[in-house]
Amino acid sequence: MKICRFDKIRIGLIEGDEVVDVTQALDLLPQMRYPLPRHDPMIAHLDQLVPAFSEAAKTGARKPVSTVAFDSPVANPGKLVAAPVNYVKHLEEAREQKELHQNNAAQVRVIHETGLFLKATSSLIGPSEPVALRFPDRRTDHEIELAVVIGRRADRVPAERALEHIAGYTIGLDMTVRGAEERSMRKSIDSYSVLGPWLVTADEIPDPSQLDFELRVDGVNRQKANTRDLVLSVPELIEMASRFYTLEVGDVIFTGTPEGVGQVRPGSRIHAWVDRIGAMEIGVV
Repeated sequence: MKICRFDKIRIGLIEGDEVVDVTQALDLLPQMRYPLPRHDPMIAHLDQLVPAFSEAAKTGARKPVSTVAFDSPVANPGKLVAAPVNYVKHLEEAREQKELHQNNAAQVRVIHETGLFLKATSSLIGPSEPVALRFPDRRTDHEIELAVVIGRRADRVPAERALEHIAGYTIGLDMTVRGAEERSMRKSIDSYSVLGPWLVTADEIPDPSQLDFELRVDGVNRQKANTRDLVLSVPELIEMASRFYTLEVGDVIFTGTPEGVGQVRPGSRIHAWVDRIGAMEIGVV
């Protein structure tokens, strides 16, 4: 099932080239009172909502996908977890290009040594919003990634059980401004985390280790790879992350980007595609 958030307050299913409005099914969600939970309520109740979405789709209003403004498919992630240099060729690229590491290649270490980092949830947008360059005098790069949405609370989960804790997958863009600041700060700028265009439930992608993906800027190919080239696989990333902190329902893991990262400028159009998920296009302002 492909589940989307669109037009700010609506929930839909993707069926072919149409979005079917199934917002009425959200009436099943329990009413929230303070203190609010630390997880995303829709993702937390996905098992109950999926059959309700299917039922609502029988009578829901339909719109062409091309007419809909897509929001992030996850509204309230507690954490955005990200994996640095998780493709071997990107590690080599980062070490070779001094503008990527501030002329200090020794700081570009393998992921087993650096671990993961967190991005501010305030940086999250959907593909209907543009990436806004906060420091136009500095270089900002695109990084396409497979994004994993946690569906079950995960605390010290071994890799062999990790896939059981996934709600689904979506496309992620981990935008990065280059500079001397800590990685998490440079990647947490407003609009520098993009998710979309929808969530594909885990049952449709039983093996996330064989997904082709690519990114183009203004029609020019920049990045192209397959998730089989990940240094740490999706299960291994969940194992590593959950060793240090509990992954709550709705948390998102950006799994890493391959070689080919490059600069975007105001007016650029970023086209991101991942096999079995779909494609999204984002503007830069």
